[in-house]
Amino acid sequence: MNNNMFDHPLLIAGFAIVVVIMLIIDLGLFNKKSHTISNKEAITWSIVWISLSMIFSGAVYYVLGFDKFTQFQSAYWIEKALSVDNLFVFILVFKFFDVANENKHKVLFWGIIGALILRAIFIFSGAFFIELTYLNKILSLFGVAGFKYDINIIMTLFGLFLVYAGIKSWSADDDDEDEDYNNTRGARLVRKFFRVSDKYDGDKFFTIENGVKLATPLLVVVAVIEFTDLLFAVDSIPAIFAISKDPFILYTSNIFAILGLRALFFLLDNFIHLFSKLKYGLAIILSFIGIKMIIAPFFHIDSVYSLIVIGGVLILSVILSIMFPEKEEEKVTE
Repeated sequence: MNNNMFDHPLLIAGFAIVVVIMLIIDLGLFNKKSHTISNKEAITWSIVWISLSMIFSGAVYYVLGFDKFTQFQSAYWIEKALSVDNLFVFILVFKFFDVANENKHKVLFWGIIGALILRAIFIFSGAFFIELTYLNKILSLFGVAGFKYDINIIMTLFGLFLVYAGIKSWSADDDDEDEDYNNTRGARLVRKFFRVSDKYDGDKFFTIENGVKLATPLLVVVAVIEFTDLLFAVDSIPAIFAISKDPFILYTSNIFAILGLRALFFLLDNFIHLFSKLKYGLAIILSFIGIKMIIAPFFHIDSVYSLIVIGGVLILSVILSIMFPEKEEEKVTE
């Protein structure tokens, strides 16, 4: 296992410094006051985050070599693609709760802070348990000679799940629009601990009504977003473990992909037609990664080929979305 995080402390320090500084700049300077994010601002921040991600991947290449570089790139674009699918649901959540445009950035910011913590827990605990579940190691505890092929139980189960998730994603109907997000676990959790006001108070999470402190609906929205991201991590975390077992590569690529989501959300909200065929691309990617995990003990697919497949499918899905956009007029008349 490539659990050698502390062999490259300068990369760890560089990653931490960049993330902290950029979050401070993003929230403290450019978004100190809630405001509607324009397309120009969203494009600028998207370019900034993607550029930082690519620069960091260059540092990974320089320090750790080409193989780690391709692992970072593959994990980054997998998480980026799956996160776009997640953003479709965020759009529906904001629409359901009628969140003002100027308050969406704050909700997404705190949602991403939660994701930073949750992804660390998932990735590092996942790496730990994967190391314990190689079949040969388990058999050796009982004095049984190992098999020729070293099968990992968790990775095989992850692979089967991702193939199933890919097939399900391909044939999934767009039924999220009918969901009552007031009854999701995140919303119920907030209402279990706080009384919730019926109206917003700007971008505040708490307000005072008749001398009583109440949570605002904006806090409910943050909780719904956090739980939604938690559910989507069930797909994305197993998927990236097919690319690498190095928690440093997985966490840094994951976080860089997530940090650019706020800007991407506002672009997606305005140019959603550019991603209408994305679900088919994601279905193919999930199934490919699942198959890769299942056959890994018998046949190794190099990370550079994984990167080519992932990148090719994503580009093709966007091209097809542009060439064959969804026609709103036909939807209305149906």
